[in-house]
Amino acid sequence: MSPISADELVEFAAQDTVESRLIKAGPWSFNTGPFSKKMIPAFSKPNWTLLLQGMEAHHPAAAKILSWFRFIPDARLDDLMISVAGIGGGVGPHFDSYDVFLIQMSGRRRWQISEQEDLSLTPNLPLKILQHFKPEQEWVLEPGDMLYLPPHVAHDGIALDAGCQTWSVGFRSPSFKELLQEGLWRLAESLEDIPELEKKFADPKQKAATHAEQLPEELIEQITQKLRHLKLDRVDRFLPGITAYLSEPKQQAFFDSPINPLNPTLFTKNLATKRLLLNPQTRILSLGKAVFCNGENMSQGQTKDIAQAWRSLAAKKSLLSKKLPVSGQSSLYEAYLAGWLVFEV
Repeated sequence: MSPISADELVEFAAQDTVESRLIKAGPWSFNTGPFSKKMIPAFSKPNWTLLLQGMEAHHPAAAKILSWFRFIPDARLDDLMISVAGIGGGVGPHFDSYDVFLIQMSGRRRWQISEQEDLSLTPNLPLKILQHFKPEQEWVLEPGDMLYLPPHVAHDGIALDAGCQTWSVGFRSPSFKELLQEGLWRLAESLEDIPELEKKFADPKQKAATHAEQLPEELIEQITQKLRHLKLDRVDRFLPGITAYLSEPKQQAFFDSPINPLNPTLFTKNLATKRLLLNPQTRILSLGKAVFCNGENMSQGQTKDIAQAWRSLAAKKSLLSKKLPVSGQSSLYEAYLAGWLVFEV
């Protein structure tokens, strides 16, 4: 039995902080939330599906399920989507470009899959539905069953019971173009902190040009030397930017600062008796000893103890320390004030 009732999921769909979609079949229709309760069909009605994205940020049970998949690197885990449907509900035969684990939580769902090469889509539909789906295998998943699907395997899931719930653990699969663009953009930003690069280009040894339209060899040579000096041809210069990008929270993420924030002294005392946790919407990743949280390098320029505390947070998702002095200028305390970190209640 699902730890989140179908009625609760309908309530979540009314919140503007939850990404929700309502899909109906025959004919296909697609709408995005938030939805009032009246906009969502009764569970006794057939052929509809409500999708709720990123539920690990909104319910502890969803966060718990997602944590079970940490045998996969955090940088690859995306989120947990919950589908609740009436009988016959589904999103049509389709394929995903990433791995997915489908966990049946309530009711039954029939899955048909195919490793077909034809992945062409039906035109003029609001959804990406395969034009020629040819099922090769079929299973009926009952509560507690799970189906793993690799990328680009065609599949179609149909709810067999009212209030059918399927929880989907999805993975991030960014393109190399996306990763390199983000890494390069952040690397370019980091050049602002190098005073040497403020110097103007000069070419006192430039000879009279015979091909004035050509980029000068002297300019090419000096830029080559700068790139070599800055080691911009090495992957380790790109990785911090890529890690920062992958640690950014979702666009829908919203962080509330504590209403009555503790001062640094009380924060330190609290840390000795209560666990400091990540806000459910916070993302955190490590690159060696550096720790990036919500797109920021939190260990850079910090004391050894604070940097180690961040590494513990990244690894264990919680922190309890009786001997960690925290100043008002530490990134740990600043993250607490920003609502990125919260004390266990």
